[in-house]
Amino acid sequence: MKLGAIADDLTGATDLSLILSRAGFSVLQVVGVPDAADFGSADAVVVSLKSRTASVEDAVNQSVAAASALRAAGAQQLYFKYCSTFDSTDQGNIGPVTDALLDLLGVSGTIACPAFPANGRTVYQGHLFVGDRLLSESSMRDHPLTPMRDPDLVRVLGRQSNRPVSLIPIANVRADGLSDRFNEFDGIAIVDAVDDGDLLRIGKAAANLKLVTGGSGAAMGLPANFGAVAGNTPSLTWPSGKAVVLVGSCSKATLGQVDHYKALGAPALAIDPSSISSGAVTIEDAEAFVVQSPVGLPPLIYSSATPESVAAQQRQLGQMAAGEIVERFHAALAGRLLAHGFNRFIVAGGETSGAVVGGLGVNALQIGPEIDPGVPWTRAVTSQGPLALALKSGNFGTVDFFSKAWKLLV
Repeated sequence: MKLGAIADDLTGATDLSLILSRAGFSVLQVVGVPDAADFGSADAVVVSLKSRTASVEDAVNQSVAAASALRAAGAQQLYFKYCSTFDSTDQGNIGPVTDALLDLLGVSGTIACPAFPANGRTVYQGHLFVGDRLLSESSMRDHPLTPMRDPDLVRVLGRQSNRPVSLIPIANVRADGLSDRFNEFDGIAIVDAVDDGDLLRIGKAAANLKLVTGGSGAAMGLPANFGAVAGNTPSLTWPSGKAVVLVGSCSKATLGQVDHYKALGAPALAIDPSSISSGAVTIEDAEAFVVQSPVGLPPLIYSSATPESVAAQQRQLGQMAAGEIVERFHAALAGRLLAHGFNRFIVAGGETSGAVVGGLGVNALQIGPEIDPGVPWTRAVTSQGPLALALKSGNFGTVDFFSKAWKLLV
């Protein structure tokens, strides 16, 4: 194994797997901390965790366990992948996990670069932009679990890490000697990047780092360091069968995608934590709705809501509990639909995707064609046969993502 990667949620792992596959690596994505260290002949193994919003202790323990398994399998370099919007709180988990991985490897320094220009995430003078707006002025300001209200990543990471946090500005990224800069500092350096050329330079300069951290974009230049040649993702066979769209994200992008899909005439059933917890909407209700929907666009089950509605639900049920209620609902529903012959799942939301994959009993994914930047179709094999899964981060995808994903496999 050349690269061992740890991602703090499932859709982020899929995004990273796509980037590495397109850059020429053979990639295996596994779900959860692996039990064994035998990963076959994959150039890169990407371990998807559910650690982004876990407690700091849990996130650190999961990440160190995954890193230890990857190192035992011979990984020459480790990559810690987090969201391109740096989703975290002042307590973590990006800083504490990075600190723990550095301690595990016995090294003193690494870089942090969440930039993903293809999806509008850029870092300039240490400040994270979403499109042409600072992170603090984007919809991430009102994220229900990790509201991001400080765009200065040096400050953000400085509040999380025990190590010094510095900046490598864009002028240094584009100058000679970048690899020397990477190898000469202690602590964590936020690295500017505003286009893919910057990311490729960063990847090349990071060849000697034992640990690299960032969004998926910062990994695009790493395979070339091992002699990989960029190419297309491998051709996969896809199951023909029934499809459903399951949505748990409340991001602005997903809200627009839900509205667009409903406007196309897709059958749609709204759920929310309160109606689930009170019994007003049951899994049996959603199951019957999906199974009995007419042939055409796949039916939609969604819990997306405005920030105001989400905040009201959290006040009533608790901040974490509200999301967990919906995740458990989607996981149980996916398992029931599998028994009805549904084998194509389009899922929006990182936490929701992780719950659905768990409900379906999936433990490994193959990467297929890209639907939108950072979001491919994936293929899994379970005891009940092959599945096609499109697992989308809440903030990713164009407004027509759901219909586009469906048409790609029809």
